[in-house]
Amino acid sequence: MAAAAGVRVLPASPNWYSSRCSDASSDGRLFGFAARHRVCLLDVGGGAAAPAFYGELIGHTDRISGFAFCHCPGQSGLCASSSDDGSVKIWDTEALAPVGEYSLHQNAISALHWSPLVKDLIVSGDEKGIIVCYWHNRSDSQQFFPEPRTIFCLTCSPHHENLVAIGYRDGMVVIIDISRKREVLHRLRGHDDEIHCLAWCPVPGEERLPAWQDELQVPSEEGKVPNGELTQDTTTKKGCYLASGSKDQTIRIWSCTRGRSVMTLKLPPTKRRGGAVDPAVKERIWLTVHWPSGRSTEIVSSCFGGELLLWDLTQSGKRKWTLLGSSEGQNHSRIVFNLCSVKRQDKELLFSISMDRDVKCWDLSTLNCSWTMPSLGGFVYSLAFSPVDTGCLAIGVGDSMIRVWNTLSMNNIYDVKTFWQSIKSKVTALSWHPTKEGCLAFGTDDGKVGIFDTFSSSAKNKPPQISSTYHKKTVYTLAWGPPTPPLSSGGEGEQPSVTLYSCAGEGIVFQHNPWKLNGEANDINKVIRDTNSIKHKLPARTEISWKPDGKLLALGNEDGSIEIFQAPELKLLCTIQQHHKLINAIRWHHEHGSQPELSYLIASGSINATIYVHNLKSVVESTSESPLTITEPFRTLAGHTAKITSLSWSPHHEGRLVSACYDGTAQVWDVMKEEPLCNYRGHQGRLLSVQWSPVDSDSVYTGADDFSVHKWHISKQEHTRPPQGKKSIELEKKRSMQPKVKTKKKKKPIGKSPAKQDLSDAVNGDESAKEMLLEENGVSDHEGEKEAQEAELPDKVSVTVSKDTSTSAYDYSSFLPKPFVTQKATPVKKDPPKEKPTPDASLKKRKPRSILPFSTFMDHRSKDELHQDCLRLATCLKTKDNNEDVSPDLKDRIHLGLFTDRASLHKMIDVEGKHHLENGHPELFQQLMLWKGDMKGVLQAAAERGELTDQLVAISPMVGYQAWVWTVEAFAKQLCFQEQYVKAASHLLSIHKVCEAVELLKVNHFYREAIVIAKARLRPEDPILRDLYTSWAALLEKDGHYSMAAKCYLGASSPYDAVKVLAKKGDVTSLKTAAELALISGEEKLSATLSFRCAQDLLLSRNWVGAQEVLQQHKTLFGQRLVFCLNELLCKCLSERNPCDRKSPVPPCYHSWELNREASFFEMVTEVWQNVLGMDTTEQATCAQEQLRSIEHPPSTSNTHPKQVLFHISHDLTLAALSYQTATWDEAVKSILGAVTRSYDAGSFTLMQEICSIILPEGCDNLRHKLDSTNSQSMNACRSLEGFMAYGLLYDLWWNAPKDSLVLPKAVLDPVLCPSEQTALEKSYISGQSSSEETPDQAAVEMDENLCNTTEVRRCETESDSRTSSVDLVDSQSKLNGCEVLLSEEIAALQNTQRDIAEVQQILADMIHQHQQQRNNLQENTNGSTQESNLQQNSETESDKPCSDSNQMNCKDEVKEPITLPELTKQLLKAKQKLAEFPDNLKVFPFPDVLECCLVLLHIGSQCPPELHEQALDLLRKHGSTNTYKKAGRRFLT
Repeated sequence: MAAAAGVRVLPASPNWYSSRCSDASSDGRLFGFAARHRVCLLDVGGGAAAPAFYGELIGHTDRISGFAFCHCPGQSGLCASSSDDGSVKIWDTEALAPVGEYSLHQNAISALHWSPLVKDLIVSGDEKGIIVCYWHNRSDSQQFFPEPRTIFCLTCSPHHENLVAIGYRDGMVVIIDISRKREVLHRLRGHDDEIHCLAWCPVPGEERLPAWQDELQVPSEEGKVPNGELTQDTTTKKGCYLASGSKDQTIRIWSCTRGRSVMTLKLPPTKRRGGAVDPAVKERIWLTVHWPSGRSTEIVSSCFGGELLLWDLTQSGKRKWTLLGSSEGQNHSRIVFNLCSVKRQDKELLFSISMDRDVKCWDLSTLNCSWTMPSLGGFVYSLAFSPVDTGCLAIGVGDSMIRVWNTLSMNNIYDVKTFWQSIKSKVTALSWHPTKEGCLAFGTDDGKVGIFDTFSSSAKNKPPQISSTYHKKTVYTLAWGPPTPPLSSGGEGEQPSVTLYSCAGEGIVFQHNPWKLNGEANDINKVIRDTNSIKHKLPARTEISWKPDGKLLALGNEDGSIEIFQAPELKLLCTIQQHHKLINAIRWHHEHGSQPELSYLIASGSINATIYVHNLKSVVESTSESPLTITEPFRTLAGHTAKITSLSWSPHHEGRLVSACYDGTAQVWDVMKEEPLCNYRGHQGRLLSVQWSPVDSDSVYTGADDFSVHKWHISKQEHTRPPQGKKSIELEKKRSMQPKVKTKKKKKPIGKSPAKQDLSDAVNGDESAKEMLLEENGVSDHEGEKEAQEAELPDKVSVTVSKDTSTSAYDYSSFLPKPFVTQKATPVKKDPPKEKPTPDASLKKRKPRSILPFSTFMDHRSKDELHQDCLRLATCLKTKDNNEDVSPDLKDRIHLGLFTDRASLHKMIDVEGKHHLENGHPELFQQLMLWKGDMKGVLQAAAERGELTDQLVAISPMVGYQAWVWTVEAFAKQLCFQEQYVKAASHLLSIHKVCEAVELLKVNHFYREAIVIAKARLRPEDPILRDLYTSWAALLEKDGHYSMAAKCYLGASSPYDAVKVLAKKGDVTSLKTAAELALISGEEKLSATLSFRCAQDLLLSRNWVGAQEVLQQHKTLFGQRLVFCLNELLCKCLSERNPCDRKSPVPPCYHSWELNREASFFEMVTEVWQNVLGMDTTEQATCAQEQLRSIEHPPSTSNTHPKQVLFHISHDLTLAALSYQTATWDEAVKSILGAVTRSYDAGSFTLMQEICSIILPEGCDNLRHKLDSTNSQSMNACRSLEGFMAYGLLYDLWWNAPKDSLVLPKAVLDPVLCPSEQTALEKSYISGQSSSEETPDQAAVEMDENLCNTTEVRRCETESDSRTSSVDLVDSQSKLNGCEVLLSEEIAALQNTQRDIAEVQQILADMIHQHQQQRNNLQENTNGSTQESNLQQNSETESDKPCSDSNQMNCKDEVKEPITLPELTKQLLKAKQKLAEFPDNLKVFPFPDVLECCLVLLHIGSQCPPELHEQALDLLRKHGSTNTYKKAGRRFLT
């Protein structure tokens, strides 16, 4: 047993990402953890003292995913492990042997536990959610499937033998009872990510803790459990708490009886302390929990960076947790995966395994780390003892880290420092500086060479120096030696005393200057060539070794030769031609023996298993000028059965050597006697490195591909020589149990079994990228490359042979007896290749399929058959000679046609062709027919079957021009079926069918390609081209690609269409571009229209600057420029008068014009026109006036957009301003009136007031004097204008009247509304709601117009309005007198008549509408629904006039009898005649509603002069016949 033999081991690293892959035995003696596919056992019986290596459990062939000891009394030696190979094994640790095994899972096993109560029950769970319970004493099993989810962990209860808690990948926790049919007791939901660990409270019962009260305010009914009532006290006795740790960074404590969480602990953000981890590596969290035995209130858990926390469940808040490991460096530096504890006398010890590859033991009483056991995560490639710091061993490992082990440390036998900075790959070579302490050179798998300072105190995190010269392949060896040219040329102090030499897989040795690693390294082959004037190619170097005194350099080569050079010029002394395979190791004997001549001994090992020792004393002393060749060894050490990887001379003896070998053993030799002394077989893999201990002559250190370093004693080994025959087969078997892995692609196929390594992500988790390298591949030692090159030798022959035959066998299996292969492929090597040739090799050079397989096959039959062939052939040829005409009869031996006449050959070709067709290789058949010269048939057959190919088309011309044209057409058709239209068109072009090609593309909508061909091949005026453009344009236009369509129209030279299609989108940029395009194309008029549209759009977004830019391109739009200019100034004025509170989404873009604020509005405008737009002369003015007069704008209504209204008003005012300039006053009045009435029609009362006060601030008198009093029309216009101004004033006076003068209390005011058109007035009176005529959008116009509804009235009452500050009575009365204009008798009569007409017309319209509806209803259905709709309508018409309290009485009288049609027409005629009697000049211009004004005057009350009051009443009585006015005036008239 290992422990007995005193072996000290640095073991393989524990597996990662497994919920339970380590455990301690219940007697506290052993701690075991899964490392790859083995279990490593440590003897921890010494308590706080460092552990000893106890042994390994070997047997699984794949990564171990779970491991647990049996914790039942008397069975502490039993344990179980589950593996990715699908099996669970039960082990006896005393014998280190399996005692049982079962494979009941179909999927990867992810969790395993040995029941603490039932001594033979093992419970395991897999990735698909299946639980297997196995009782190993009676080999009985049972399966459960509680949830179809991936199991992450499971734990059997220590108090109830049937309870098992299971944690799943998605955060669910389930408790099952394995004795019941419906197994699930509780589904515990709360976590929302992977459950990493579950731990039962070691103390039964659910005692409440003070800190938990808050979470457990349980109403009594929560005491219920599935099997009936439980009183509170039984709960506390019977139940048991369960703790779970999850990736969601919380720990939850669950109550088993209640089935709910009673406490949640959130991981605190602890500070990382001295973590040896690359900051670039993002780490996932792993939260494992452990409930130490006998402590119901304390839990240990892992945390973010590798810290461990002890939680006190009785405390709350910050005091809840304590950090384990008080001093620096005690903690793990990466996440912790497993925790388990063991009681020893008074102490409780806790074991932890972590991603940092350390196993730690903690004392739970002091919370300090008792010991740390480092472990290795890769092959051990290199071992090196420091020549200066005795006992300091550097270890180069495949996990990209260097370990420096102080093997002499007294207080800590595992005193190991780790170096990882800047190493991004496996560490394959190490060498200590011969004199400088702590200077360690390393080389890596990716060709990097660097130097670490391991000694300085800050070295822990100090990155190494890296040489700027990289090797192309793996670094094999490093050696410090004296400088050679060009470095040796400097003076004494100018160059280093030793330089670093590195040799790597590409066969080159570099010399690096340690003082200037960033400089260029030198290839020593250059010096060797110069010194020895060598012309031929130098061999590839694979090993380098300096004699300790620095005088001689030995280079080992790939061809097996060893060359000895003299320093410093590197003169070649001799070549040793002994090995014939690649050299792996060369070592010079040490200098300090009693026999100095021994220092000339040089030992070497190669891929051949024999070690040779040569004595070079005579060579060095020889005086020969030319180099010697040595072919006889001094000593031969034979016995190993595989390649030698490393050698080491004993520093304590003379002529004693230890060798490491791929046969899995290390061998100590007495060189002088050629005697094997001792053989060490403790490793479970191939040995890669060996070093003799510098302090203990009985100790040797070895490293292997089992991820471990062993220190063993020579005197304690039972074997003396390497295993031969059976034993070596057993060892081979042991090694082959390692999991297989796909070989990496090597340059050449290697006929070796692949390295059996574990690449599973789970071993090395998220490092997989880094660690893919680490897990070795191919020939998996640092000689991998060496071997690849060496495979050139006979070995390679066997590979190629077997490769060929296997491919041919595969090809013709359809008619091929298998056995014939064996004859050809007898492997040359005694060790046949274990697997098919590496797949990549066969992919790379796959032999092409034979064209004549049948004949080839017939020529590979048995010797007898072949002899028969010769005889038959001779007979046939003989008969042929005798009888010229008869074709020889070959019977079934068709293949002999090759050697007879043409007819037989044709027969043979036909047979071969038939085979090709049957096996689905028409292309080979076609090739044969081409050889035969029968192409026409092939082409026709292929065309019929739609199997024409490019190749067939290419060779069709050999049949003739017609055949070629025909083939190409057939191929084009075939391509169309396959929807390869473009290719088809290209083929049609090849036979000059241009139009057909274009048409084909056009029909299938490949317009772009069609146009290219048409333009390139046809005449420019060809109508096809224009047709293509227009068809494509139409398609593009339909899909909304307007600019593309426009390009097409331009291509088809119809710019007008291009402009039209561009303008289609109608946004500003499109319109602008379209206008410019129209201008370029000479479409002046169209361009002007588009520019104007564009300007209007810009106006809507308040961009006057842009609008003017667009307009100024066209002379015809000069008038519009004036309008836009006036519009801008008007908007500016309005926004200044009513600053808007709301920020508009688009800020206005005004011109920065100088404005004369003193002058009147029109004067200001004219000034800008003259200064900016250059309108100086009256001619220009009249011209502009004519331009504008020709434009008619439709009348505004309440639905017109406010900005539109404002634009139309600007148009009217522009005309007025122009009339002012040309002094045509009659026109001016009409234009101003037009502007005012437009705002009135639009229902924007405030706008009307604003315009009156901006344009005529002084009233109309000024204007009236200028008019021609004989022109009745202009006088009427003026009167109308005065009327509207008075109308505005009237409302102003009413809304801003002093409070006391109002007649009615506020409540009655509600129905009075804002003035507007009559219809609006009527509507609002009828429905009793105020009608706000202005939409909210209008408020966003430049002026914040007051919303004229009743709330507005109130607002105006409370705040005095800005325009008329509280008006005192006298002033207002004088103003009211000005309103007399409004009370015109004749206009009142006219308006009344118009109202009558409107009313009759409305009734008529309603009747028609009703009649239509009835007809429709009758058509739709004739089953009585008409009455319903009638009813509905009646009810609707009535409900249109709801009765407010004030007129409840009269409501009944108002429902009149229906009027007949004749009566109505009569009424209409009468009214129309009455209308005709009024003079025309009254009807031309609009006027405010006279009766409305009367009502307002009456409402104003006490302010109103009595004579006006009378006049108003009078008018109301006379003309207020319509319902609306009757109702409104009722309170004044009664």
